[in-house]
Amino acid sequence: MAGPYTEMLRGAGLRVTAARIAVLDVIDRGGHCDADEIRSGVNAELGSISGQAIYDAVNTLTARGVLRRIAPAGSRARYELNHGDNHHHVVCRDCGRMGDIACAVGSAPCLEPMNLEPGWDVDVAEVIYWGRCPECAREQCARGA
Repeated sequence: MAGPYTEMLRGAGLRVTAARIAVLDVIDRGGHCDADEIRSGVNAELGSISGQAIYDAVNTLTARGVLRRIAPAGSRARYELNHGDNHHHVVCRDCGRMGDIACAVGSAPCLEPMNLEPGWDVDVAEVIYWGRCPECAREQCARGA
């Protein structure tokens, strides 16, 4: 699967390295991964790689627009491949599970900000919905809460 990742990296003006390919592969397979999950997956794939090397790769890939960083309040930052579709996220407040939700309204940036100072060029709206996933909601009902 290195082919698409190679194109993604080169398209972002980055060198193609085994660590970057492994990071992209782990995130692509895992969805919304935090840094520890990425490190664990990369280490399983390539052997021991330092945490600093993983953070450097993730930060570079995010800065170049290859990855998207999602930082829900009170939770660890998570990463996903940036497909440029400006979708939103839903987070379970009990177990932390995260899912994707289509853009709320129209095309990017989906939402038009009100009373915005003139001159701003808004290109992304980040919306996070909070609630309980189906499993946690069933569990809460079973407990009678």
